[in-house]
Amino acid sequence: MEVRLDGRVAIITGASKGLGYAMAKEFAASGANVAILARSPDSLQAAVASANEGASGKVAGFACDVSKADQIEKTFADVVKTFGKVDILINNAGMSRAMPSDKITDEIWQEDLDLKLFAAVRLSRLCWPGMKERHWGRIINVLNTGAKAPRANGAPTAVSRAAGMALMKVMSAEGAAHGILVNGMLVGQIVSDQVARRHAAEGANMPFDEFVAKVGASIPVGRMGKAEEFAAMACFLCSDHAGFTTGTAINMDGGASPVV
Repeated sequence: MEVRLDGRVAIITGASKGLGYAMAKEFAASGANVAILARSPDSLQAAVASANEGASGKVAGFACDVSKADQIEKTFADVVKTFGKVDILINNAGMSRAMPSDKITDEIWQEDLDLKLFAAVRLSRLCWPGMKERHWGRIINVLNTGAKAPRANGAPTAVSRAAGMALMKVMSAEGAAHGILVNGMLVGQIVSDQVARRHAAEGANMPFDEFVAKVGASIPVGRMGKAEEFAAMACFLCSDHAGFTTGTAINMDGGASPVV
């Protein structure tokens, strides 16, 4: 089965590196035109150049802090001006943040919700009318397994991601009759730039590959996931092959989560 996205236009937030970049590259290779959104113009330029190599779709970069409502509105208009429409939205922007609940200030709560929840709300609201008019759309909220199985000291991320999962479920019920399919992908232990930062903090002079192997040994499949595997699942969910899949939160964790 060949998964193709020819003629589709995708917005992927937080896509200059890590899982977002892997999705951008996979989507472009599958024929989609892809708008990469990220805060840093420098990282955008490098990501766009790399993602365009071997792509059958076009990749363009848009500097945008998706935690800011005014930047979202301007960037969405720029994407539509460039590509003419938006068929696919991947709400991927965010970072893992965990601390004791009594240490989380109002400012930290607001920052986390603006980046991980309200960005998805605002972008989905902008994409919705066009998707509804064309009777075709795909939205994926990239979350993490803490959305289903939060742990102690897991806030604020677990809370904002759980809200993102609820948002996905509400939108899937509203969009199904209009050809708009909305799903969630829950990140477990997948090799990415966040893992690289974790290695820098916890690696204790251990080589990166050894660190990845050590962490992966505790996962049922015996290894950490690959960004390319995550991107392949996202590409499938955004294709016509997944036309009967909506309202689902898929664990991408190698079987590690205690919750299905």
